[in-house]
Amino acid sequence: MNDSQNNKDKNILEEIINCIEQINFGEVVVTIHNSEVVQIEKKEKKRF
Repeated sequence: MNDSQNNKDKNILEEIINCIEQINFGEVVVTIHNSEVVQIEKKEKKRF
């Protein structure tokens, strides 16, 4: 794996971690296509 791929993977992991840390209730969905992360979705629920 080259440096460019390592940097991309690191950025993806950081983004996933940031999404998880920012929500109290909800879900984070990671979409993978051909063994590559192509999309990250964050859905937050507000509870009162």
